[in-house]
Amino acid sequence: MKNKNYYAILMAGGVGSRFWPVSTQNFPKQFHDMLGTGETLIQKTFNRLAKLIPEENIFILTNERYNDLVFEQLPSVTKRQVVLEPAMRNTAPCILYASLKIQKENENAVMIVAPSDHWIENEDAFSHNVKTAFDFCESNNALMTLGITPTFPNTGYGYIEYDKASTNEIKSVDQFREKPDYETAKSFLQQGNFLWNAGIFMWNVRIVVDTFKANQPELFSLFESGISVYNTEFEDEFIRENYGKAENISVDYAIMEKSKHVYVIPATFDWNDLGTWGSLYDKLDKDDNANAVVNSKVILDEASGNMIRSKKGKVVVVDGLNDYIIVDKDEVLLIFPKAKEQDIKKVLQNVKANFGEEYG
Repeated sequence: MKNKNYYAILMAGGVGSRFWPVSTQNFPKQFHDMLGTGETLIQKTFNRLAKLIPEENIFILTNERYNDLVFEQLPSVTKRQVVLEPAMRNTAPCILYASLKIQKENENAVMIVAPSDHWIENEDAFSHNVKTAFDFCESNNALMTLGITPTFPNTGYGYIEYDKASTNEIKSVDQFREKPDYETAKSFLQQGNFLWNAGIFMWNVRIVVDTFKANQPELFSLFESGISVYNTEFEDEFIRENYGKAENISVDYAIMEKSKHVYVIPATFDWNDLGTWGSLYDKLDKDDNANAVVNSKVILDEASGNMIRSKKGKVVVVDGLNDYIIVDKDEVLLIFPKAKEQDIKKVLQNVKANFGEEYG
């Protein structure tokens, strides 16, 4: 029997533009089967959370343009569970909004905020870490996060510095650190008490709402003024009128970096944020020449280190290409060096400017 006080906010509003041309503004990456497993990323995340949390207590937080996609891919969820943002306002406003809805429904709720696009290998270890956090949050004034033990000096993630003297599984956070340069990242790894910030948070609902009230009084006041209509037929109208007034701010800046009672559990599961084609390549099985293939039937000659994806069953012939991203989707074919994958966002803007928004 799952604990009825356990809740989740599944964050599914991002665009994932670095996965263009598969991920587009109208059909972003969380709604695609990026790894060729038979499940989309949002389906995989929902099912992972449902191992611990009652399905009816998993709220999907997304942009209103993705409403139909959510119901198509998660047919068991109800309208009550789909929390729609009428405007893009980063993570703090939507988390506060969803937290107030959950608090109105169950003031004893403990909850996890989890992105929809992460790849987690050992789901039982994930559930164990979350359960440990929930137990702690039920009886302590705590904001918690799961941190990832770094495997190399990555400059693309923020870091969490925790109390080096602690031998406990749950460690107090000294400070959050911005995305570092390479030398700084190396020093973080050498010090041994730094974790990657994965953007996975746990807390009890009263504590997080009180923390928003203390640290973001304007934001809190805006959303608290709708309490009387939350979970009623009048909620949508209030949100459409007021959501766009919210400050564009992340939950890290809004409350986590300002709070004193922040704790972290170093995750015991393998993790990848699937933020780029290169990160996807890292998670996939490779052939003898280190090519990773999703869906395609391939004939390869003098080709190595490539990330190849097409529609299921499409024949792709590659000769003489090494370390490239090769993605075929509808009207777009991308052939791009893996080493320049961070420039795909710029390429997308050029494509839109030259050929129209329908290509992105």
